[in-house]
Amino acid sequence: MKNKLQNLKQEVLSQLAGIADIFDIEKVEKKYLGKKGELAAVFKELKSLPEKEKKAVAQQAQQLRDEVMDKIVELKNKFGSIDEKDGFIDVTLPGVKIEGGHLHPLTQVQRDLERIFLSMGFKILEGPELESDYYNFEALNIPKTHPARDMQDTFFIDQKNKAGEYDLVMRTHTSNVQVRAMEKYGAPLRAVALGKIYRNENIDASHEHTFYQIEGLMIDERISLANLAGVLKEMFSGFYQKEVNIRMRPGYFPFVEPGLEVEMSCVFCNGRGCSVCKKTGWVEMLGAGLVHPNVLRAGGIDPDKFQGFAFGTGIERLAMLKYGIDDIRLFNSGDMSFLNQF
Repeated sequence: MKNKLQNLKQEVLSQLAGIADIFDIEKVEKKYLGKKGELAAVFKELKSLPEKEKKAVAQQAQQLRDEVMDKIVELKNKFGSIDEKDGFIDVTLPGVKIEGGHLHPLTQVQRDLERIFLSMGFKILEGPELESDYYNFEALNIPKTHPARDMQDTFFIDQKNKAGEYDLVMRTHTSNVQVRAMEKYGAPLRAVALGKIYRNENIDASHEHTFYQIEGLMIDERISLANLAGVLKEMFSGFYQKEVNIRMRPGYFPFVEPGLEVEMSCVFCNGRGCSVCKKTGWVEMLGAGLVHPNVLRAGGIDPDKFQGFAFGTGIERLAMLKYGIDDIRLFNSGDMSFLNQF
């Protein structure tokens, strides 16, 4: 067997020495290193050898294989690939999948919401994430001594204004756009603001310190809760692609009066009761209400002439219900096995 390997070595090296182009390399590689090649046959014969001889022959055969492979790699580098020669393409080779990028699921949800509100005549607005205390709190009827500030879990910026006060915060809601929009556009006004907000939260499956929110605002003469209900039903039905019902119950938010907690009929069980809605048939979705007169005044709008409604909810919450996601942390995890599903 050792003599056979020695003769095989001289044979294959002789053929490799006479290589003229890339096609000859492919032939030699198949003949000697292929599944049914000369060296494969040698390894099969090892089973029949005595134990004392088997180890030495196996080492010699492996050494020969390594030498041949190294020589073939060297020659391929010298002559180039088949694809580079004469425009030849081997159509029998498997294709290489080219991975394409795609939008993050939260971006997709945000664009779906924008399309829905644009169809209802709403403007799409943006606002600063680094915000003044005035627009984030005071203009929204939340003065410095208001207990509602404790509910916001705010990130304050360690930088004083000209008056020596800490005046900058990372916005705690997209409601900071409300008064800015009123100052710029006046009334009547239909607008939604979508963007990132920040809360000093302990992170778990349902809480994040950085997440996204949508804020809706509509101001006109004779605006009522019926207008709010109609817009919200249109938003939920359009987003979940099915008819949904809503119901309202009293809630408290300083910038609206009356304040409301809005619930939507469960999109999983159609109101019959399931684990998602805790057998109630309803899922709590957002806070809303009629814009407080003090907020209208802060925006330069006469509350005796105009009324308005406002609402806000987390975009992640909408997405989690739509796609059956049970952990908010997945959106910012960078886990491609999760993101590639969308």
